[in-house]
Amino acid sequence: MHAAVSSDLSTLLAWHLAVGCDETLADAPINRLATPQPVVPAPEAPQMPRAPGPTRPFAAPPVAEPAARATTTAASARTATPSPPPSRPATPLQPLSRNEALAAAESLAAAAVDIAALDAAIRSYTGCGLKATAINTVVSDGNPASDLMVLGEAPGAEEDRRGLPFVGASGKLLDRMLAAIGRSRETAYISNVVFWRPPGNRTPTAQELELCLPFVLRRLELVRPKVLMIAGGVAVKAILQRSEGIMKLRGRWFTHSLSDGLQIQVMPTYHPAFLLRSPIQKRDAWRDLMQIQVKMQD
Repeated sequence: MHAAVSSDLSTLLAWHLAVGCDETLADAPINRLATPQPVVPAPEAPQMPRAPGPTRPFAAPPVAEPAARATTTAASARTATPSPPPSRPATPLQPLSRNEALAAAESLAAAAVDIAALDAAIRSYTGCGLKATAINTVVSDGNPASDLMVLGEAPGAEEDRRGLPFVGASGKLLDRMLAAIGRSRETAYISNVVFWRPPGNRTPTAQELELCLPFVLRRLELVRPKVLMIAGGVAVKAILQRSEGIMKLRGRWFTHSLSDGLQIQVMPTYHPAFLLRSPIQKRDAWRDLMQIQVKMQD
């Protein structure tokens, strides 16, 4: 008998656990479908009438302190708890219109006579709204005297934290890609077409690209590389002003003309971040790198 009861209880307990009844909430079960009984408030105790008390005379008005004592008291209060002067809110910076922001970018870029001046101009520029949400301004890395320049899209989270381009997972892959053609960060020059991380790593807008473009073009004028490897469709469209996608543009040679007529050889290829998501495309990226290596040896 006891064994049968124990078996039934074990089976019931196992069923409770299976359906999620694994906690004790009360000593007895509660039928939540039953109509609750109305709660009748207890009758209030009758209040005994209060006997009238003696009539109080009106309080006399306070006597004014002597002038000297009042002055001393006020001075002591000021000394004990000095009140800070009211703070004036700082006047917020008025955002520039698109035309004003673009004109400011073009003016700052044109005035930069070298890479250091250009980097300083980018850091001082406030026309792009991405700067307000970014941690760092990410300009460039590597050797500006190199004949090979790599141009990416925009900083990611790790680049934003460290203030350098291509230092996250995609940057490690880029380092291996450069090593495959005998290059490194010491023998190549790396930058982006946008200098501040877009929130959530979203794609930069057309206006954000437009406002950064004068600085990018000025960098090309100052660096004057022999070969420009553009990584990613966003950067390719910004520089080449082409509407085709990266899969149609990669692997083909293009040219970018400088103001003095110098022709830079441009090779579009996949962004390392895309290759991490689609490793099968590394085969085509390898072919692009081989073309770059041959062009560098010409």
